[in-house]
Amino acid sequence: MRRLRNVKIVATLGPASNDYDTIKALFEAGADVFRLNMSHGDHDEIRARHAIIRKIEEKTGRPIAILADLQGPKLRCGVFAKEEEILENGQKFRLDLDPTEGDNTRVCLPHKEIFDALEPGASLLVNDGKIRLQVKDCGRDFADCIVVNGGAISNRKGVNVPDVVLPLAALSDKDRKDLEFVCELGVDWLALSFVQRPADVEEARELTKGRAALMSKIEKPAAVKAFDSILAVSDGIMVARGDLGVELPVQNVPPIQKRLVRACRAAAKPVIVATQMLESMIDSPMPTRAEVSDVATAIYEGADAVMLSAESAAGSFPIEAVTTMNNVALEVERDPTYRDVIEASRDGNKNSVPDAIVSAAREIAETTDIKAICCFSMSGTTALLTARERPAVPIIALTSLVRTSRRLVLSWGMHCVVTGEVDRFKAAVVNAVVAARDSGFATEADQIVVTAGIPFNQAGSTNILRVAPCDERLIFSTDPE
Repeated sequence: MRRLRNVKIVATLGPASNDYDTIKALFEAGADVFRLNMSHGDHDEIRARHAIIRKIEEKTGRPIAILADLQGPKLRCGVFAKEEEILENGQKFRLDLDPTEGDNTRVCLPHKEIFDALEPGASLLVNDGKIRLQVKDCGRDFADCIVVNGGAISNRKGVNVPDVVLPLAALSDKDRKDLEFVCELGVDWLALSFVQRPADVEEARELTKGRAALMSKIEKPAAVKAFDSILAVSDGIMVARGDLGVELPVQNVPPIQKRLVRACRAAAKPVIVATQMLESMIDSPMPTRAEVSDVATAIYEGADAVMLSAESAAGSFPIEAVTTMNNVALEVERDPTYRDVIEASRDGNKNSVPDAIVSAAREIAETTDIKAICCFSMSGTTALLTARERPAVPIIALTSLVRTSRRLVLSWGMHCVVTGEVDRFKAAVVNAVVAARDSGFATEADQIVVTAGIPFNQAGSTNILRVAPCDERLIFSTDPE
């Protein structure tokens, strides 16, 4: 099954998409990557969804990527005697470590780490930012606040602390258990919540031991500030605009999204734009015009993937949501302006032989009648460098490692094919021709570009490029090997 677009679609699974027929329908509608949200569902449910995806993968013969999203530490207030209170603008309100039930003047905040980090003037956001408190005085077990934006506050509402770096590990005890479970299960990507610093990613890398690629979710102001160093130690990035829009002024999010997407492209690392992309389709079979424009914007920016959360996990129209996202992507990528934007934003900083090879492959493909760029890649690095170029022709990533092919599915324009091991470039060319023809990218009258590294099976060794005819007889008659 060949996709007719380059951007990838990530669909979150949940109660609305929990059975074989629905998940298969989501795949056929355009989902390339399935997200398993570890905040919802026990290990048995996650295992069952994983098994269904792998069964669909086996039947379709196309690699499917699975992304497990760890919950991260959740900061919540305690409970109220009346279950809910109304806070008025300008009133005083205290947060403390006292576990007794709260009232209109105070409530427990059972997170000592927050009090250790707070300073007067800091803001506290409750219930997705609907309530804003400003700290006037604080100590090791309390924070006296003024209500800046009031409203209803009720039991166990989430609390965000945007102004300080909290001394909290990105991995809770639950996350560590979930991490080990999904790595043993065989997921391809692991999304890390609450990342604030590079050390959070490095800790997860020690635990995964190479069993999954690491994707850092950028959802904290501290992560935005430390983005370059976080990107350097991550395999991919998710721009998690939900919490980011709570902790930062909403008008700051679009330029941050644009800057992060461009930085990931320059680093040849996949980036997902996520959260509230087609939010109204949770309850409606049609999106708003603004939502369609939002999805289109991420595609014009060159994001590797766009993501559906509750739309596909808990909404009433999961298949329609994926279909809509697929249709928007097709239309945007047909727009001549799309190529203009992509090419204008291409990074020109290249300083290695593999950089030069993939750049040359793109230029050859775009100036002659080439049908596809075929790259052999063990680690996936060469394929990612090729995707960074955002060529106007399809990319076929060939590898003998199923794990690599699944991870690459997330990347822009990547059509992944698992092939047998090769030890000669002639065999690589023949495999590339077969893949291009079998997948419908070329006929025997066409040509493709093939890139590889000699000697084979060494990561990062890309050093050879060939324009090859798609007629195997011509290959064997002209190749001296």
